[in-house]
Amino acid sequence: MSGRIIIDLFTTLDGVAQAPGGPEEDPSDDFPYGGWQAGYPSQAVGESVMTGMQTLDALLLGRRTYDIFAGYWPQHTTGPEGPIGQLFDRVPKYVASRDASLALDWQGSTLIGDDLAAEIASLRERHQDVHVIGSVDLVQTLLAEQLYDELQLWVYPVVLGRGKKVFPDGAAPHNMRLISAETGDGGALLLRYAPEPGEVRTGTMGS
Repeated sequence: MSGRIIIDLFTTLDGVAQAPGGPEEDPSDDFPYGGWQAGYPSQAVGESVMTGMQTLDALLLGRRTYDIFAGYWPQHTTGPEGPIGQLFDRVPKYVASRDASLALDWQGSTLIGDDLAAEIASLRERHQDVHVIGSVDLVQTLLAEQLYDELQLWVYPVVLGRGKKVFPDGAAPHNMRLISAETGDGGALLLRYAPEPGEVRTGTMGS
């Protein structure tokens, strides 16, 4: 049985997934709302994240998210965040980047090449649950090419009007199948989707 590619994202109601955790995460394009998630603390979201960590055995990250993680998690392997820090420090980490000279100093880190489809197939053979966290640019590619098995969106009740979106204008049309929808405290909604093969269907309502 092949492994799964699971995408984990925190998004706003208008689909913005840029820098939910803090201003320093991704200030590109002068994004003024870094850390927007902090205004909506949720025990339910924390519990669902920890549940997902139970089967995670590899990380697939974009360059920016990798740099953030590498600068943070190795120093947070004890205390309240210790379980996640220890897990991220321990599991293999794959970084999608076209920069062949990129230095990956975090233990267990590997650069994957330009043939993303072949790399994903290889990861499925080696791992059970590969999680893609953040990494919006990489996620857009995985979604467009349907190189994923599950998209987990924690949707928060806020509209920002600007920032990197999960599905920007020009995103590749494709269908999705809803796996589940869960509500929790803090107004966050967890939506889980799987890719659905086939062309996007159109028609006239009521005919």
